[in-house]
Amino acid sequence: MEPLGPPANPPADPLVELAGAGYAYEDGPAVLTGVDFAIAQERALALLGRNGSGKTTLMRLLSGGLRPGSGALRLDGTKVSYDRTGLTRLRTSVQLVVQDPDDQLFAASVEQDVSFGPMNMGLAAPEVRARVDSALDALDITALRDRPTHLLSYGQRKRAAIAGAVAMAPRVLILDEPTAGLDPDGQERLLDVLAGLRAGGTTVVMATHDVDLAVRWADDAAVLTPSGIRFGPAGALLSDPALLSSAGLRTAWSPAVTALLRAHGLLAPDAPGPRDPEALAAWR
Repeated sequence: MEPLGPPANPPADPLVELAGAGYAYEDGPAVLTGVDFAIAQERALALLGRNGSGKTTLMRLLSGGLRPGSGALRLDGTKVSYDRTGLTRLRTSVQLVVQDPDDQLFAASVEQDVSFGPMNMGLAAPEVRARVDSALDALDITALRDRPTHLLSYGQRKRAAIAGAVAMAPRVLILDEPTAGLDPDGQERLLDVLAGLRAGGTTVVMATHDVDLAVRWADDAAVLTPSGIRFGPAGALLSDPALLSSAGLRTAWSPAVTALLRAHGLLAPDAPGPRDPEALAAWR
């Protein structure tokens, strides 16, 4: 793809940032080139783009699963080293949950799976138990702690996979399509969980193809297009039809309805529009 430029108005003191980062898989063309990408503290960030745009590669670079072929990854302004010490420092701060929970769950029971990360950090048993209890409670799956992972529903497996990351007490939680495959009720329950995590101080990054979800959930959005990354406040950025078309995304419901209401004089120019159909019904 074409080189991806720096995001507009990057945060002054990002938690995690890629600086001039590039990556190419073995025997393949460059996936990302010259990428500057920053994650701001306590800002919900939606990452959008068509399949093959580089979202997954970007997330794996940010979480340490891949090492940039050029440029650098920084945590709190300090360049990450890819030795044991540096990766431990990174992975205690940044956790990635992949799209398919079956790629992440491997232990016999939910509790064993969620406890694996803290145990692997060498934490004392009381601290491991406390982290597991807290993560299960945060994901509302305490009742499933002894359940074999292969007997969980898809939504329960999603929650268990996220709980395993939460038990690491990360400052940044990166989720790859967390609502994919969930029914509407399951999606809303997961969003409630993420709201609770954010209230507790966790910065959440979500990759999604759902533009409507990004508009109503995120503070900021980053859109990967063939010509580079566009970054900005979610509501404003995702109101640009040309940008969405270039990224292979459909027009968002909220900006379209808001524009229609303003065009008919039903909404003041500076008033926020409804972010979902429920808000529209209440607004009326």
